[in-house]
Amino acid sequence: MAGQSGMDPEMLSMVLDTIDKLEKDRLSLETKLEMDRKGEFPMELIRFMLGPDMALHLIFVPEEYGGLGAGATEIAVVSERMAKMDLAVATSFLAICLGMDPLRVGATPEQKEKYIGKIAAEGLIVAYGVTEPEAGSNVQSLKTKAERVLDSEGKIKGYRLNGQKQFITNGGVADLYTILADTPDGPSFFVVEAGAEGLIPGKHEDKHGIRASDTCPLALEDLFVPVENLIGGVEGQGLKEANKVFGYTRLMVATFGLGGGMASLERAIKYSKERVQFGTTLSEKQGYTHKLLVPNAVKLEAARAYIEDVARRLDTGEEDLQVEGSISKYFATEAGDAMANDGIQAFGGYGYIREYEVEKIKRDVKILPIYEGTSEIQRNIISMFRMRSTVRSKGGFYLEMAGALDSLSNECAGPLLANAFRTLNEVIINSRKHKLTKSQYVMFLLADMMTWCEVANALCHKAAGYEGGQGRSTSFIKATARLFVRDAIEKVYVNGLKIAYGCGDTIDAIAENFDGLNVGLAMKDNLKDMDMVAAELVK
Repeated sequence: MAGQSGMDPEMLSMVLDTIDKLEKDRLSLETKLEMDRKGEFPMELIRFMLGPDMALHLIFVPEEYGGLGAGATEIAVVSERMAKMDLAVATSFLAICLGMDPLRVGATPEQKEKYIGKIAAEGLIVAYGVTEPEAGSNVQSLKTKAERVLDSEGKIKGYRLNGQKQFITNGGVADLYTILADTPDGPSFFVVEAGAEGLIPGKHEDKHGIRASDTCPLALEDLFVPVENLIGGVEGQGLKEANKVFGYTRLMVATFGLGGGMASLERAIKYSKERVQFGTTLSEKQGYTHKLLVPNAVKLEAARAYIEDVARRLDTGEEDLQVEGSISKYFATEAGDAMANDGIQAFGGYGYIREYEVEKIKRDVKILPIYEGTSEIQRNIISMFRMRSTVRSKGGFYLEMAGALDSLSNECAGPLLANAFRTLNEVIINSRKHKLTKSQYVMFLLADMMTWCEVANALCHKAAGYEGGQGRSTSFIKATARLFVRDAIEKVYVNGLKIAYGCGDTIDAIAENFDGLNVGLAMKDNLKDMDMVAAELVK
């Protein structure tokens, strides 16, 4: 999606209104609970969403192929809204976009015209066939083979695919599949139409959550694919194509974490204003607001700021944002999962009852830190690549961020966060110098420090320029920035101590940097800011 001009604001508003109407007319709470109970793919609903009356899939399709040409920014907004509506339906829809990505980034002009045009015109359900039973998040452990089939003159006329795919969203209901297989010259994507001989969907998985989405294995048994269906027409481009879209697709999963978290938060807020305990509503009790609402609302605002920043960068044509995709996916899905968990707690015993929906939201959201690369995979990626950037830039990577934060006001907590970045920088450099980065435990500690600081950076800059327009006051956004910067400072301080003192000999070069964090000063007015955020949440 990088480089697309984006949708007209009026068109985006129309799309959001369409989703509002869809939820009101066809996705009542009773319908969603029944879909969840039965665990069956709602084919009629999805076909309606893809049909001419709604054609919601067109947001994923570039204008030149009959789509709406939405950029990452608009798709992020729409994806969050869909996730708030129902994560199973949203997952089925995102899989269409994901399945189309190899065509979008790697196909020949003729292939794009044929298949992306067909997806747009006919509203095809698409599946992305990459994950395998023994590979999980490791795309490079590919066992599906694509053997060349030659004609009488010795030219390649096609390929014969054999292998197994696992956890394929839309796998049993798709009209079109993009499948990764290993050719003699390396991993390559193929486009395959449903019904092809040798393409055998397995049993629909009986899942913990997102039960109405279709997930099943695929068996490929001597599946013949003509040479013209090799995406891009050249072997060995598959991993490059897959990596090229990770920054984008993982950002979209991040929006699901945000949407699922907001669905739970909004229900908890509504309940807090209705439920009376010991003479006052729950919304008047700090044990409720300051534990279950405010910390989660702060993290979700931070996730939103980071998602917005990465989407903007994608839309301006910036490339190589795989690490940013990992940060957004890791942070936002964990934040959404935490809120979904606290959403059940917020309802007390009622939270455990299906008809209050928060337990379904929790079950649905739990998949988000797992699919499209687990949180552990993301932490590996974040720490490895950010350490590399820090070393290559001789510390300049994070020091540049710190310098920009110094120019922000204390109201946005910029200078406080700048100190955290400088401390983080020293921890990274000295951890590597003392060879602690060979330990995955240390790398995970660093990944969390990096993630919290970079997400806080986005929120600080948003707070500095925010003028309203998202249903929150400017004072609310500034207060969330201050609160989240304190979380980031705490993460740097505690994780830094674990590295400096807990992984062998004490590393004085790390320990001496903690004074610059001003942890005590950073906590000044913490309760006041929590009170402000709580007041706006439950007003």
